[in-house]
Amino acid sequence: MGRTTTRLRHEPVRAVARVHAWMVRRVDGAQDRGDVPGWVMVTLMTAGIVTILWALAQPLLSDLFDQAVRDVKAPKG
Repeated sequence: MGRTTTRLRHEPVRAVARVHAWMVRRVDGAQDRGDVPGWVMVTLMTAGIVTILWALAQPLLSDLFDQAVRDVKAPKG
């Protein structure tokens, strides 16, 4: 048995493996598009957290800004 015979015997196995790999990529690729309801939930939760943090920090940030503006002095000249 030569190399050619051995290669010909393994060629159908390789072809099946290539087809299987192609099919797996096609099926798995369709599932990689993401879960839309999950993304909506993450977006809404993030917006809610930002809103709550902004509501808590807004008075402190306003005071900080007002103090910074009061501390600014006009240039002499």
